[in-house]
Amino acid sequence: MNIVLLGIFVNNYADALCVNVQKANIRSGPGTQYVIVWEVYKYMPFDKVGTPITGNWFAVRDVDGDVNWIHKSLVTNRYRCAVVKTEGVNLRTGPGTKYLKIGVVKKYYSFKILQRRGMWVRLKDEWGSIGWIHRSYLWIK
Repeated sequence: MNIVLLGIFVNNYADALCVNVQKANIRSGPGTQYVIVWEVYKYMPFDKVGTPITGNWFAVRDVDGDVNWIHKSLVTNRYRCAVVKTEGVNLRTGPGTKYLKIGVVKKYYSFKILQRRGMWVRLKDEWGSIGWIHRSYLWIK
């Protein structure tokens, strides 16, 4: 979402967070004593849903709309991320169906966003592999 404030164009991505470590635990509450509900990997995107009331923990919404908790040291808002939101999608060498298919990426596979060209997004995974996916198959934060 973009906002125009006093004639200044501002991106409203302050609530977008990306996992910035190899593996992170998503918990049912704000602390390590709470149950781990999901283990996610680098570049998994989330929406921050409010300010941390417990100091070091953020309540976050995931691609499925579920709200859980993550420690603030495990996420960043310095770059944009995306996750595959469908059961499987083709990863391509370029921005279009005429480009070679590199492989098929499963649901919940996460990426760092490198570039956009029209409805296509150039992405990098945690291992450094780069490819393109159509925007309609991604949840972007």
